[in-house]
Amino acid sequence: MDANELVRGYLVLGLRLGRLVHGFVDSFTGDPALSRAVDNEPRLHPRALSDHARLLRKELPGSDLSDQRKQFLDAHLRALECTARKLAGERVTFIDEVEQYFQVRIRPGDEDAYAQAHRNIDAVLEGPGSLTERLHAFRTADEVPARRLQGVVQALSSALRDRVRQKYALPEQEIVEYQVVTNKPWSGFNYYLGGYRSRVAINADLGHRMSNLPHLVAHESYPGHHTEHCRKDAGLVAKRGHAEQSIFLINTPQCLMAEGMADLGLHAAVGPGWGVWAEQIFRDLGLRMDGELSEKVESAASGLLTVRQDAALLLHDRGADQDDVVAHLRRWLLVPERRARQMVRFLADPLWRAYTTTYVEGVRLVRAWLDVRAPGESLDSRYLRLLDEPLVPKSLESQVRDGLSWLARNTHENSI
Repeated sequence: MDANELVRGYLVLGLRLGRLVHGFVDSFTGDPALSRAVDNEPRLHPRALSDHARLLRKELPGSDLSDQRKQFLDAHLRALECTARKLAGERVTFIDEVEQYFQVRIRPGDEDAYAQAHRNIDAVLEGPGSLTERLHAFRTADEVPARRLQGVVQALSSALRDRVRQKYALPEQEIVEYQVVTNKPWSGFNYYLGGYRSRVAINADLGHRMSNLPHLVAHESYPGHHTEHCRKDAGLVAKRGHAEQSIFLINTPQCLMAEGMADLGLHAAVGPGWGVWAEQIFRDLGLRMDGELSEKVESAASGLLTVRQDAALLLHDRGADQDDVVAHLRRWLLVPERRARQMVRFLADPLWRAYTTTYVEGVRLVRAWLDVRAPGESLDSRYLRLLDEPLVPKSLESQVRDGLSWLARNTHENSI
C-alpha cells in the first residue's frame, strides 16, 4: 500500500466513524469529494472499521512516509481502532480507553497537594469568612455581565491577535467570528471552517469571569486552536502535502496536543503579568478587574489541575454516582453546585467522557516540554513547533525525559 493510499484510508476511516458518532469529526477541510463519497455509502459495522484500522497500522512500517508521519498515523489509527471496538460493544476499561486515545496512563491526584493548594489560595485571598465564602465573593465580583460578553470577547481577541501576529505569521485572510450560545456541555468551542476561518462559540450559561476570559480566548483563537489550524493548514497541508492533517478527530492524540498547547496559549502570548495586561483592556471597557490578584489566585489554584480528572475516574472507573462526583468537585475545586453539575454533564457525555484528560495531562506534558527547551531556544520558537509540527504525546514525553537527563548530567558536571 503506497503512502497516498494509506493516508486516504485514514481519512476515510475517520469520516466513516464520524457517520456513527455525531461530533466525532471536529473538522475536515480535505477533498469534498471524499467526504461526499463516504456520506453516500452504506454505514459500515464498527467491527469492520476496527479491522480496517488494524490493517492500515500493519501497512504503515513498509510505507515510504517519514518516521514522524508514521508515528502520527500509528498513534491515531490506534485511537480510531479503540473507538470502533467500543462501538462494536467490546468492553474496554476507562483507564485503557484513555491510554488508547491519548497515549497517557492516568492515575488519581494527590489530595494532600489539593489541601496545600487550598492553603495557598487562602493566603492570597485574605479577609473574613471561610475560604469557600471568600473565593465565591471573589468570583462573583469578577463575573462579566452576560450582555457584555460578546464585546469583551471581541476586545480580548483583538488584543491577542495583534500579539500573536507579531510572533507567528498568519495568513492575511484569517478571521475568527464569535457567537454566544447556551445549553452546551463545554465553556467554549472552536469550529474550524477551513479557508483560515473559525467560528468560536462561547457558552453564556457558565457565568464567565474576567480572570478566565483571557485564557478562554487565547485557548480558542490566538494562539490556540484557530492559530494552530491556520498554520497547519498553510504549512503541513498546503506546502508539504500532509493530507492527514486536514482532518481533526475527537478522542485522538492530536486532541491532547491541541488542548495542552491551547491551555498554555496565554502563557505563550503574554506570559507573567497577564493579569495587569487584561486589567487594562477591561478598564477601557468600563469594567474593573484586579489583575494582579487574579493572577495570584490562578497560580495558587494550579495545584488543583487533576481534580477534574479524578472526577472522571470516580465516574467511569470506580462507578461512583453523579452526586458523589459533584461533592468531590465542590470539595476540592471550591465551586458551587451548579458549576460542578455542569462539569459532570461534560464528563457523562458519551463522546466527551474521556476528554478531560486532554486538558489535565495535556497541560502537564506540554508545559514540561516547553520548559526543557535547549539553551538559547526561546519560548516563542518552542511554541511555534507545537503549531507547525505533527507531534504526538509519546514524542513529547520522550523529549522531556531526554531533556531532563541532559539537564541533570550538566548540572552534575558543573558542580564537580
